[in-house]
Amino acid sequence: MKSPYDIVKAPILSEKSYEFIGDKTYTFEVAKTANKVEIRKAVEEIFGVTVQKVNTVNRLGKMKRQGRTQGRKPSTKKAYVKLTADSKGIELFDGIAQ
Repeated sequence: MKSPYDIVKAPILSEKSYEFIGDKTYTFEVAKTANKVEIRKAVEEIFGVTVQKVNTVNRLGKMKRQGRTQGRKPSTKKAYVKLTADSKGIELFDGIAQ
């Protein structure tokens, strides 16, 4: 069985993700093989919150060129995690949103 820390890799801190913090929606980079149920359980276990909904997005890696050679950066998976209204917020993001 996977560890919750193998599923949730890192928080994504961008202008778009800051807008969602007020709605209790947080953005994470997750393992490409993880599904929504696994992401929900991992976030609930790591942060001690109650998750209402999980949306995922597969991001294709950017094309990179160096001379005649070209390739791609690695593809990633992003998860938008919405918490229930009565759940507490995630402290990692709370200091940033203010």
